Amino acid sequence: MTVTLYGDKKLPADDRPTVQVTAVQWPVEETEQPANRQPGGKWSLLSGGRWSLPPRGGWANRTWLLIATGVTTAVLASAIGIGTYAYAGDVPRGTTVLGAELGGQSQAAAADELRAAVERQTAELNAPLPVVVGEQTAELVPAEVGLQVDVEATVRAAMQVEAHVFERLVGSRAVPPVVTVDVERLDAALNEVLGEQSRKMTMPGITWSGLTPKATHPKPSLELNREHSAQAVREGWLSGEPVTIPLAETHPVTTAEEVDRMVTELAKPAVAAPVTLTTDEGSVSIPPAAIAKSLLFTADEAGTLSAKVDGERLRTALDDDLAKVEVSPKNAQMTLTDGKPKITASRDGKELDTSDLGEALLAVLPQSDDRRVTGTLKTKEPELTTEKLAGLGIKEKVSTFTTQFPGGLSSPRSQNIITAAKDVDNTLVLPGETFSLNGHTGDRNYAKGYQDAPVILNGKLVPGVGGGVSQFTTTLFNATYYAGLEDVEHKPHSYYFSRYPAVIESTIFYPELDFKFRNNTEYGLLIDTSYTSNKITVSIWSTKVWDKVKTEYGPRSNITKPKTVYLEPGPDCIAANGSDGFSQNAYRVFYKDGKETKREKFSWRYAAEPRFICGPEPS
Repeated sequence: MTVTLYGDKKLPADDRPTVQVTAVQWPVEETEQPANRQPGGKWSLLSGGRWSLPPRGGWANRTWLLIATGVTTAVLASAIGIGTYAYAGDVPRGTTVLGAELGGQSQAAAADELRAAVERQTAELNAPLPVVVGEQTAELVPAEVGLQVDVEATVRAAMQVEAHVFERLVGSRAVPPVVTVDVERLDAALNEVLGEQSRKMTMPGITWSGLTPKATHPKPSLELNREHSAQAVREGWLSGEPVTIPLAETHPVTTAEEVDRMVTELAKPAVAAPVTLTTDEGSVSIPPAAIAKSLLFTADEAGTLSAKVDGERLRTALDDDLAKVEVSPKNAQMTLTDGKPKITASRDGKELDTSDLGEALLAVLPQSDDRRVTGTLKTKEPELTTEKLAGLGIKEKVSTFTTQFPGGLSSPRSQNIITAAKDVDNTLVLPGETFSLNGHTGDRNYAKGYQDAPVILNGKLVPGVGGGVSQFTTTLFNATYYAGLEDVEHKPHSYYFSRYPAVIESTIFYPELDFKFRNNTEYGLLIDTSYTSNKITVSIWSTKVWDKVKTEYGPRSNITKPKTVYLEPGPDCIAANGSDGFSQNAYRVFYKDGKETKREKFSWRYAAEPRFICGPEPS
């Protein structure tokens, strides 16, 4: 009896009777004589129950041979015919799929037959499929999740069914169809049914509350496994029964007991006492607070909890204490001496190497005594070395711009201009860098030496800290403008002031209004500022890229006259003569090798500044 396996399931054994064939040794020994041969040369049974042949010779012997030969030929012919019938076609006879008889057909004919059977059962195959997901039940529409019978694959599977000749003649084998499903669409549909029953894995963890470690115990996740879900649906689709979708519960590798042990054996002892860090330049005490800030417990995707000391966190936690053993590197600097750029050499520093310190520290943290580690100081180069600065091509003055300011150096407005100029003086801007004036000076407040001076606020002049810095901003803007540098951000004043070039000027107000430019050259540049009692100058030192940069103005248009506004007298009232409003275009023109290379357009509309009078309006 033959048992055929489909996947991991055994089909029931066929209980039809089988034919047993007993082999006979041929020929029979010639020495045996027929003791009781019947007349006419027939077979006779010898003693012992053995069958024997008639004696040789005579007509009887020849007749027997003819008969035997004919019988053998007939049997062989019959066997060949039966075998030919049994093995006809690509699909074994007796094979059915979804009730369709495919046996004895060619692969192509069987596929057509099965395709027709699928079409006849469209209604049944498209019937909603009940599924059970956890405690939720739902129905899936087969077409919406891509459930279908793969006709070609099913026929190929039917062709592989093994059967003996007799089974091919009288046997019947129902082959299950090969079912396909869109795994992603099925997973999305099943997750919608799963809903809030799912839960993410709670990872094990240890966090710090001051010097107290807090344990987070792990919890397993409960979710679908898309491959297992697809297998269950493929196997259960045509069963006529609801399909139960398996849920996978995944446990983190680290258990709650292991988390508690890590708290007891590592976290608590770690902050019980300081650790002494010894270097060639002296020793530093690492206090428990610094240990807690740098000792991290993290879990990977599998939920394996591990501990490490983060070197950079440790450095931050130790802060100024490392100054006892470290030496800060010093950048190279450039200044102007006797009208020429001069470089002050850089200096290497010494910095604690934290790359291996974490492991060494982690090894002693569980100990109650002998809490000492050895640290290595490594050389740290400055960000700007002497060689790098020398290679930036800062060799000549490429632009300069000066504006006049009234009031002398003693006025608050003048002092604000000078304070900003001193802050920006000798600033180095590397190739590709963007300079921000607000970013460089920060908030211009009283603590930095800025004073109250007139600023424009809501359309009128009022006292404000840092007033007058707009004049320095305009001077710096023009210096970078005529150096041909990229304008990133600037905003002209609301009113026109004759001390500034029209359109090509900029105001500033922290933090909303900023002035920014980008060094769009391959060379470094140095900002040089200088001042006298009534003027401010900004120069840019670098390598010339353009032969010349100049401004061409268009005519003023849309001119409006100022109105007179009377303000309440007082310390906050600032009088103004007023100015016309107008629109104007300015063009920055670049020259290279004596020819105009490009030009950029700048446009602005100035409002008419009212004539402010501090006093009552005449009746």
